[in-house]
Amino acid sequence: MNVSLTPELEQLVAELVESGRYRSASDVVSEGLRLLAVRDEADRAKLGVLRRLIQEGLDSGPAGPLDMDEIIATARAELVRRDATTGAAQ
Repeated sequence: MNVSLTPELEQLVAELVESGRYRSASDVVSEGLRLLAVRDEADRAKLGVLRRLIQEGLDSGPAGPLDMDEIIATARAELVRRDATTGAAQ
């Protein structure tokens, strides 16, 4: 197999081999491909989780209309409850 690299990537491979970190250019390329496979597997796993969460959301049914008066009243009641438990004055 022949592989063409940009001059910058060729330089990187040469530097990695010269540093002693890898024995050959083939070792550098093999490691790069192994890391690419690991990244691709992680991406597939993340995509699977996202698809599952999306499906859970869809399966939960349609969202009802938002009642802003109820949301505000709930938030105010929560603030009052917090103030009462922490002893804060309004």
